[in-house]
Amino acid sequence: MEKYFKHFKVITKHKWYVMIECFKRGLYWQGIVHDLSKYSLTEFRESAKYFQGTGTPINKIKAELGYSGAWLHHKVRNKHHWEYWTDFFEGEIKACPIPNKYIEEMCCDMIGASKAYLKGKYDSKEPLKYFLERKEKFLMIRADKLYLEALLKNAAVGSVNSDKDVDIQQSTANSLTNNNI
Repeated sequence: MEKYFKHFKVITKHKWYVMIECFKRGLYWQGIVHDLSKYSLTEFRESAKYFQGTGTPINKIKAELGYSGAWLHHKVRNKHHWEYWTDFFEGEIKACPIPNKYIEEMCCDMIGASKAYLKGKYDSKEPLKYFLERKEKFLMIRADKLYLEALLKNAAVGSVNSDKDVDIQQSTANSLTNNNI
């Protein structure tokens, strides 16, 4: 039973941190409803059972079972996950464009997860580090991946505001249009 309380505490902290980050960006509704599905019976029960406290239990579940019912439930209900924005067509999984507000929430999610799991060891560069270590495995269109990386770089130096996000969007779009990247 203790794992269930600890899991509840961690996901609630994570949700709180993400809400703060979303509010900084003017994403008020997304901040409020972020990850509510984690409290559903489908997600909560399985994740609490595999709770570790140092990271998402999803990876532990997948390592043991080969899949996670909690993750299958979660990714199709939460648009801030790149997996939500993939489609299967003619034997291939394709990346679809992600609206900027969900890429911004994805950035907030990475910050919130880092704060919740790293606790006192959190450093603003950790979400960027997490992304850079995994970005080749993220099935996202190039512009979306570049935008997320730019947002995380901005956050790593402590600069998070909507005006800079607009500048990042425009420079990313210009770079791709001009084939500079």
